[in-house]
Amino acid sequence: MLTKHIGRMRKSAIAYAAALAGGLSLVPAAVSAHPHIFVEARLEVLAGPDGNVQELRNVWRFDEVFSSSVLMDFDKNANLKLDPDELKEVGKTVRESLADYDYYANLTLNGKNIKVEKPDVINVDFRDGQLLMFFAVKPAEPMPLAKGNKLSFGIYDPTLYTSIDFPSDNELVTEGDAFKSCTQKVVRPNPDEVIAENRSTLTDAFFNDPTGTTMSKLFATRIDVQC
Repeated sequence: MLTKHIGRMRKSAIAYAAALAGGLSLVPAAVSAHPHIFVEARLEVLAGPDGNVQELRNVWRFDEVFSSSVLMDFDKNANLKLDPDELKEVGKTVRESLADYDYYANLTLNGKNIKVEKPDVINVDFRDGQLLMFFAVKPAEPMPLAKGNKLSFGIYDPTLYTSIDFPSDNELVTEGDAFKSCTQKVVRPNPDEVIAENRSTLTDAFFNDPTGTTMSKLFATRIDVQC
């Protein structure tokens, strides 16, 4: 079931902008669905001693309904829990399945999208009825925290199948001396304002299927850094 859910992500069509903004009149009713998987997340962006972004550390806690479906699918010995080898299998499945989605990492350097490398491992745990995942990804190319550079870091599902929420701004943090010379802020875009500011570029294609364009990332919670 986990593989099935992840494999269907790209095909989903969810009017995220309208759902949050209440601007349902801007979007056909046919795409006013809602996310199927809900995640509470933490993101730590670590700078290396060379002044470049070293890695993004992620902690994801999945909703109980989805967690239960994973338990049923991966509990091969039917003991109503996920044993160490079963947890490893979950991590392996997610590591392979999310590669095409860049592990939901939304990184930019001076407006340029930066991809990430495949994580070495995705560690998985199951606590109090909820699935947890811990992993780190590294930028696929240098992201220097140099004077004049503007960087952005977020975790966001562009297919809108999974809702990734940061309960508080304290769940998005930067670490490392290189960040001390930069200003930073957590940005939680207001959907009404995003639509108003980008009305000329949000085409009919976006409103008919926001998952089929790159514009949905405008609504992602992120850390903006100016050096």
